[in-house]
Amino acid sequence: MKVYVGNLSKKVTSAELNDLAVPFGTLVSANVATEKSSGESKGFGFIEYSTAAEGQAAITGLDGREVNGQALKVNEAKPRKEQLDAPKH
Repeated sequence: MKVYVGNLSKKVTSAELNDLAVPFGTLVSANVATEKSSGESKGFGFIEYSTAAEGQAAITGLDGREVNGQALKVNEAKPRKEQLDAPKH
């Protein structure tokens, strides 16, 4: 299950996001979205778990948690818009 983590401080790294996510289950990945040109954080990221139950536990455990003075917004990730608009073969 892929989980969206928003309202991240620009200082949070993918490694720190990984550390936040580990207590809730087996991670597939944890990545902070960054600007291609500067490498600066976009203020959100994604964590992916091997099961939906682990993803749900992370949503429950992390949503609203304060990290670096900012309350996280955590929910199930939605498919990217271009994936929704892509023609199906």
